[in-house]
Amino acid sequence: MTASQTAEITGLYRYPIKGLTPEALPRVTLRRGETLPADRRYAIENGPSGFDPDAPAWKPKIQFLMLARNERLASLDSRFDDATNRLTIRKDGEIVATGDLETAAGRAAIEAYFSENFQPELKGPPKVLSGRDHSFSDVARKVVSIINLDSVRAIEAMLGGVAVHPLRFRANLYVKGWPAWSELDMVGQTLAIGEARLEVVKRIVRCPATNVDPVTAERDLEIPPTLSRHLGHMDCGIYAEVIEGGEIGVGDAVAVEEPRLV
Repeated sequence: MTASQTAEITGLYRYPIKGLTPEALPRVTLRRGETLPADRRYAIENGPSGFDPDAPAWKPKIQFLMLARNERLASLDSRFDDATNRLTIRKDGEIVATGDLETAAGRAAIEAYFSENFQPELKGPPKVLSGRDHSFSDVARKVVSIINLDSVRAIEAMLGGVAVHPLRFRANLYVKGWPAWSELDMVGQTLAIGEARLEVVKRIVRCPATNVDPVTAERDLEIPPTLSRHLGHMDCGIYAEVIEGGEIGVGDAVAVEEPRLV
């Protein structure tokens, strides 16, 4: 692949509450050193984690409710409203919990739902966590995750033609136009999207969350072992850090910048 080849953003998503529903966005403004606005702003603690909201620090995802172990989360339809900080959770079309996540009463309403409905998966009382501008990412840095749809199509071929829903990978950006797996060689390179610039910092090692169908909530595939058998690793997708801010949106081109001459 040459640096002149470009991809196109086909999907743009944020995940306000770790483990819950992705929310599609048409456009968003990226800021230097930050995630997509409100991405992984909250998490649901599964047993005491030691997280301090006044001094927020990264914790491993095993401390929270997550699809890797709690696939039933995918059966919930959640929506977060930025203006009111209100989370609304629906199950089979019916509202089962709602609350302002910036108030004690609102958090308690959400916690009560998980306490009543997620036994015996709970290791302790579930607790809604937030830490100002902290992001409950799987990695200890603020990143934007990117999935190459041609790599998803390659996984489908590895599985014998089984359809793989791209949202299994819970990425922020989905792109088309790059050859399958070429993104894995972009670590250290800069991506240009309009005025925004993102530096690719890490390949994404996939976990069992990708085995869960985001529509049916069934754990029906074995994606990480399939990657390991065919490729010798379990990587699919890349993390990038925003090094120059700007507005991006669906339909925008993603170009790999030529290295600057020193």
